[in-house]
Amino acid sequence: MKFSGKVLTFAIVLIIGVSSLNLRAEENDGIPMMRKLGRGITNLGLGALEIPVKIYDVNEEEGGFAAVTYGVLKGVCYFIAREVIGLVDILTFPIPLPGATVDTHEEGWGYGPLMRPEFVLDKRHDFYNVVYQDLPAE
Repeated sequence: MKFSGKVLTFAIVLIIGVSSLNLRAEENDGIPMMRKLGRGITNLGLGALEIPVKIYDVNEEEGGFAAVTYGVLKGVCYFIAREVIGLVDILTFPIPLPGATVDTHEEGWGYGPLMRPEFVLDKRHDFYNVVYQDLPAE
């Protein structure tokens, strides 16, 4: 019973600590911490999609042989990176990180993405209009 009391106390302190952080955000921006948490969950869950996306990209740029060899290796490397960064985003969602600003031209600390594009499926890779419905590809 002593252990569960300590865990409960820790959980309450953690909840109070996270909720007392600065939750202000720009209008229409939402809470940047929650976006970071959502991005981490999405990237951790969908990171494996990096493999076919990178195969497609390399095939478009360099052809089929490069896609089968280099594209697969590039996809696996990006998959591992996306998984690690997703886990970092989940574990550090209440904490701004250095170099993680929303604008790529700014320097400093923030809740922005550590990896670009922010999510695995961007407008260019939404092949069947599943995520970005009725939006033209860029």
